Amino acid sequence: MGDTDRRYVLISPCRNEAEFIERTLDSVITQSERPAQWIIVDDGSTDGTADILARYAAQHDWIKVVAKSDRGHRAVGPGVIEAFYVGLAALRLEDYDFLCKLDVDLDLPPRYFEILMDRMQANPRLGSASGKPYYRGKGGAWVSEKCGDEMSVGMTKFYRISCFEDIGGFVSEVMWDGIDCHKARQRGWVVRSWDEPDLQFHHLRPMGSSEHNILTGRARHGFGQHFMGSDPLYFAATALFRMTRPPYVVGGAAMLYGYARAWWSGARQLDDPELRDFIRAYQRQALRQGKSKTIAAIEARQEPHWAVQPQTAAEK
Repeated sequence: MGDTDRRYVLISPCRNEAEFIERTLDSVITQSERPAQWIIVDDGSTDGTADILARYAAQHDWIKVVAKSDRGHRAVGPGVIEAFYVGLAALRLEDYDFLCKLDVDLDLPPRYFEILMDRMQANPRLGSASGKPYYRGKGGAWVSEKCGDEMSVGMTKFYRISCFEDIGGFVSEVMWDGIDCHKARQRGWVVRSWDEPDLQFHHLRPMGSSEHNILTGRARHGFGQHFMGSDPLYFAATALFRMTRPPYVVGGAAMLYGYARAWWSGARQLDDPELRDFIRAYQRQALRQGKSKTIAAIEARQEPHWAVQPQTAAEK
């Protein structure tokens, strides 16, 4: 593919990100391959975010700011996706080859998007991809957020346009950034993230801590796992693993509480029974065989589904 096949667009929902957003802006501006366009949706910021965005947009004509009315509070999950779709409505997907939902509390390495596009061009089945998030722990130590290789992370959700359209976009609910990966795999696509120096990025706000506090974030994650239809035993194993990472036992317990509360209250679940069954089957097999073997088996089994999807001439 030539450069005309490497047009990518970023969409960034944000609210009250004055503390971090300049780090993200600068790290995107200095990318080895910059985006064709960057739509930043200001979701009612009340700090200095709007002024910072106006200054950068005035200096870079490929940065466009879309102002959204103030909802009165920071919104995660459904609120983020709602703002994302406001940004999506401001562009034509057919003008681009790749799309990324990008958070603005990140510091990206300089070749981040170049490498992701290289890998997508090398593998036409690669539908969504990302690097790995790290944060600064005690004493400034570089700490991994331990995201699985079989998922693309929600902070930099990078998609081939044809895959994004094939899965029907994102669901407006907590766990949207896990549901999309399972849906892509169900449709025969490959999803990956890599833990390599040129793809490791600094998450300036640790995962799950963006609303109220990190324990609320962990409980919200448990609620989202119930919505997605996760197998109870698999999720319990996940929560136990999270107890080995800050905030340790209380964090894992908060996840279990969120899941149990959703189950007990009869909270609604994803309105896609076939996908819920697909997710549970994957999780149960992963408990028996491990994730790597399970993913390899699923990708081999689901490849015929991808083979009948319409791809562009450049992708074939």
